[in-house]
Amino acid sequence: MKRKPEVLAPAGDMASLRVAIEAGADAIYLGVDEFNMRQAATKNFTRETLAEASDLCRNNGIRVYLTLNTLVFEGELGTIDRLLCEVREQVDAVIVSDWAVIQACRKHNLPFHVSTQMSCSNSRSALFLKSQGAERVVLARECTLAEIKEITRKSGIEIEAFVHGAMCVAVSGRCLLSHEAYGRSGSRGECLQPCRRRYHVREIEQSATSGAEFEVTAHTIFSARDLCSITFIDQLINAGIASFKIEGRARNPEYVKVVTAAYRHAVDAFFNGNFTRELVLDLERECGKVYHREFGRGLFYGRPGEEQLTAVDGNLATTCKLHVGIVRRYYKQPRVVEIFVQNNPVHAGDRIAIHGATSGIVELNAAGMRRDDETPGSVDRGGWFTIFCEKRVRENDKVYVIRDRNLHKKN
Repeated sequence: MKRKPEVLAPAGDMASLRVAIEAGADAIYLGVDEFNMRQAATKNFTRETLAEASDLCRNNGIRVYLTLNTLVFEGELGTIDRLLCEVREQVDAVIVSDWAVIQACRKHNLPFHVSTQMSCSNSRSALFLKSQGAERVVLARECTLAEIKEITRKSGIEIEAFVHGAMCVAVSGRCLLSHEAYGRSGSRGECLQPCRRRYHVREIEQSATSGAEFEVTAHTIFSARDLCSITFIDQLINAGIASFKIEGRARNPEYVKVVTAAYRHAVDAFFNGNFTRELVLDLERECGKVYHREFGRGLFYGRPGEEQLTAVDGNLATTCKLHVGIVRRYYKQPRVVEIFVQNNPVHAGDRIAIHGATSGIVELNAAGMRRDDETPGSVDRGGWFTIFCEKRVRENDKVYVIRDRNLHKKN
C-alpha cells in the first residue's frame, strides 16, 4: 500500500503558520533570525515566537522543521551550537546544508533533513547521507520524476521534493548573481533576485557603427516559471515521495492558505479514490488566485530549456486584495465584528478578509453589513460597519477586500 505523503507548508510568520494548520498541513517549516535561506525576504520567527509556534503546532499534531540551511563561516560555529541547544525541544527536525550543522545536530541528538542546497541528485549520495544520520533528503530540484523514483527505491531514505512555488534559475539555488551585483549572497539567505529583473544592453565598442542599445526581452532573461505540480500529483505519489514541500516562506498568508488547502485536497482525493482531471484543474485554478508567476512543471519531465523561463512579467494572480481598514472591536456574545474603513470602500456582497497574527485569516461576505439600524449598500473611507463573524478576531487586525484582478484593473 502506498504511503500517504506529508503536506509540508511554509510559514514566514504566525499568521501564515495558523492558516497553514487550518488548511490541513501535516508539517510546517520555518526560520529564525539567522542561518536560513529567507533571511532577507521575510520577517522570520524569533527565539521567543518559535516557542509559541512550536506549542501551537504540537497542540494540533503538526511537525515543525527549522531551516538552518545557509553556508556557515568559521566564526559562527559557536552560534550554531548555542542555537541548536536553545531550539532542541521545540523542533522535530532541522533542515541543513552545511556539514558543520550536520555535525552539530548529531552532537545534540537532533534529527536532520538535508536541504536541496546540497544538490543530492543520485542514490549513492542519498545512501551516504543516510549513513551520516540524515532522516530525509530534499532532492536537487534538477531531478526528473524517473530519477526520483529510482533514488527512492535504491536509497530507502525518506525523500522530500518541492511541488509548488518559486524556482531558482541556478542549480539547486546555488547562485552568485546577487552576490556579484549587490554583495548580498543567495547562499546566505540574502538574495535580491536580480534574475527577476529587466535589463538594458548597450554595446561597449566605440566606432562609427557602434552604440546599439536595446532592452532584453521577454521581460526577464533568467526568471524561471513557478512550479505547479497539482495536476500530476498522482505521479509524484506513485514515485514514492514522502513529503510534498510548498515553497513560499516569503509569500503572504493567503498564498499559504490557498496553496496548502489545494494540495491537501489533491492528496486526500488520491487516497479516497476521488482524484479526477476535473478536480485537479479546478485546484490549479484555485492556486492561480494568489501570487504566482507563469506556472510550469519544473524539471520533473526534463532538463532546463526555454520553456522553463517566464515570458510574462510579474504576478499573474487572478485576484487581488485591497486594504480596507482595521477591526475596531469584536463582540463575543452576538459574534459581530466592527470594522473601521480607512482606505478602500466596501460594497454589499464584497468578499472581505481579516488578517491577524492570532486570528489567522477570516473570510466573510459583506452582504450582511449593518450600521446601527441601517443596512448600507456601501461604506466609504471614514465610515464603519458591523457584520456577523463566527470566528473571533482581534482589535487592530487588518481588513482587506478581495477583488477579481481583471475587474479591478478595468475600474
